[in-house]
Amino acid sequence: MSRRAILTVLNGPNEVSSMMCYRASPVKAVVGDSGSSQSIVVSRTLQPFGIPMISYFSTCSCLSNRIKYPTFFRTIPNDDYQIKAIAQLIQRFGWTWVAVVSEDDEYGRFALLGLIKEFKNIGVCLAYYEMIPKVYSRKRILEIIDVMKKSAAKVVITFSGEGELYPLLKEYADQNMTGIQWIASEAWVTASLFAHSDFYPSLGGTIGFAVRQGQIPGLRDYLVKVHPSVYPGNSLVQELWSSVFGCSLLPSNSSDGAGAGLPPCTGNESLEDQQSIYLDTSSLRVSYNVYKAVYAIAHSLHNLITCEPGKGPFENFTCADASNIEPWQLQVYLQEVSFTNLGEEINFDDNGDPIPSYDVINWQRGTDGNIKFVTVGLYQCLCALKAVPLAPEKLLAKESLFVALTVYHVTMAKLVIRQANSIDCIACAADYWSNAERTKCIPKEVEYLGYDEMGITLTVIAILGACLTIGVLAVFLHHRNTPLVRVNNSELSFFILLSLTLCFLCSVTFIGEPTFWSCMFRHTAFSVAFSLCISCILGKTLVVLAAFRATRPGSNVMKWLGPRQQKIIIFFCTFIQIIICAIWLISAPPFPLKNTAYQRSRIILECSIGSDLAFWCVLGYIGVLASLCFVLAFLARKLPDNFNEAKYITFSMLIFCAVWIAFIPAYVSSPGKYTVAVEIFAILASSFGLLLSIFAQKCYIILLKPEKNTKQHLMGKVNTKKRDAI
Repeated sequence: MSRRAILTVLNGPNEVSSMMCYRASPVKAVVGDSGSSQSIVVSRTLQPFGIPMISYFSTCSCLSNRIKYPTFFRTIPNDDYQIKAIAQLIQRFGWTWVAVVSEDDEYGRFALLGLIKEFKNIGVCLAYYEMIPKVYSRKRILEIIDVMKKSAAKVVITFSGEGELYPLLKEYADQNMTGIQWIASEAWVTASLFAHSDFYPSLGGTIGFAVRQGQIPGLRDYLVKVHPSVYPGNSLVQELWSSVFGCSLLPSNSSDGAGAGLPPCTGNESLEDQQSIYLDTSSLRVSYNVYKAVYAIAHSLHNLITCEPGKGPFENFTCADASNIEPWQLQVYLQEVSFTNLGEEINFDDNGDPIPSYDVINWQRGTDGNIKFVTVGLYQCLCALKAVPLAPEKLLAKESLFVALTVYHVTMAKLVIRQANSIDCIACAADYWSNAERTKCIPKEVEYLGYDEMGITLTVIAILGACLTIGVLAVFLHHRNTPLVRVNNSELSFFILLSLTLCFLCSVTFIGEPTFWSCMFRHTAFSVAFSLCISCILGKTLVVLAAFRATRPGSNVMKWLGPRQQKIIIFFCTFIQIIICAIWLISAPPFPLKNTAYQRSRIILECSIGSDLAFWCVLGYIGVLASLCFVLAFLARKLPDNFNEAKYITFSMLIFCAVWIAFIPAYVSSPGKYTVAVEIFAILASSFGLLLSIFAQKCYIILLKPEKNTKQHLMGKVNTKKRDAI
């Protein structure tokens, strides 16, 4: 029939059976066919004439073969993507023992081959495979039903048109069979044929992938204006009238055609007064694909006609003759056409396929008892269309909309309604938890260290620490010309106090809901701030140690540790940490993570560190700097000074290292938001340790014991030149 129809289009109705074509076909492009098998026949027939064909419902992956079908295009994704989507769905729910039922044609057979290939990759076993005959056979239908009853597989994937599948599902429902989770292909997942209550609960919970729906502007306004007076003698209008109004437009003596045996129509019938599925344009799927196909041809013709000489796609950049367009010329423009319709990008890849995307459909029971097709998710290719085919795809499921799925061995199905005292229980989705009565799934508590009592307390402590540090800085600035401040290398002291302020403030970034940017910033700010602080203390320690060595005859150590050299040491040590952080952020940056594995009853929002190696390198580098400070300060602890800075640096590094060594086991073992709280506590404790150990006694002398803030007291038995050098 498909071949006869296309030959009629090419040759005219009187030349269908002719041995020769007497004239060139006026047809430049064809929209159709719906089925894959029919499209194969039509495409092969059109191929010698170079006539492009755009199918709106043929999904067989075989049609993407450009060698066999060079003139074929389509506005529906090929089944390779749908097969990958189904494989992801199966993997998501943890099903490992499934069956496949398909119609007996290329559509079904290619789908089976694709599924078997995907099953091998995800560790799924195929329990059985049955084919629905193209010619109805009740015996064969009963055989398939018997296989289903005997098999332990309770998940059945079905690739079939609704017409071929109807006898099987009707028998399944008539025998009141339940317990099978049906996964539907796009060919029948939104078929109104199965939407009435006779198929519920047998098919309730069916899930599958549907062609994306879209809106056709002005379509409903056009449909309501359809009337026999506008289209007299049109057989489609006659059929519509007999279906909607139950009357006949044919003469009363007619016994054939639509409306036979029905009362005559008055001619006053109006579609505007009817609530018919005919006027429901809210969720067009196949019709929308036809709409896109027509517009693809229209845009291609427009581009062909408006071609500028010297910029064409043909030899020597020529354009086509708009008055004598060849079909193959239009195909060139179709291959490159790209336009946006109602926000959707429409174009074709090198195989004539569109951007693949599907709606995830779940069959739920409506208030009227009939089946509703509810969109519960989206499957979309995240690749550029002109890139390599079969680029990464993603399944985006709105799990909160899933209803009860009649399944076995489910690991991820959210139940909205469950019976109490049920023998079979089904686990809730990862983001949900069973209520106290075990009758339905409720959202899990979301936990992160926000501005609750703990978060506010830590924030207040961090701000107080920063204010205290700034206060110490103000004291040192005000008394910068006093002997005590000068003898302790005032410039390095100022650097240490500024970096300590940053250390206190960086702890605040760990509080609040984790986001992509906050996760990266908090770890970077922490590591750089502490590296700067410890680098300044390291520079101070080197100066103290060098000052003692400089008292020996012939020593010129101090000329290598002047103010400029000190800044270089600080910059170099901090810059190494910056490089480590940059590598971390480029290669595997921290990112927000929903942790449902630690506690099943709640979701813990946390920042995954991205790279364990990078995280421990950052901490390890800070540890190396601190250890080096500790060793150098320890060597200088017994210098013959009345006020020995090395003693306080040694003590501060001891506290610092003790805090972070204790942090590691506490960090690993702390649950939920307390993990972040432990990290903040370690930051604050080590910052306070450095501040108090190095500056507490100095502030005490400056503010409360000014009589000790003199050269005579600081010099003791040590030479003034040596003390000034420190």
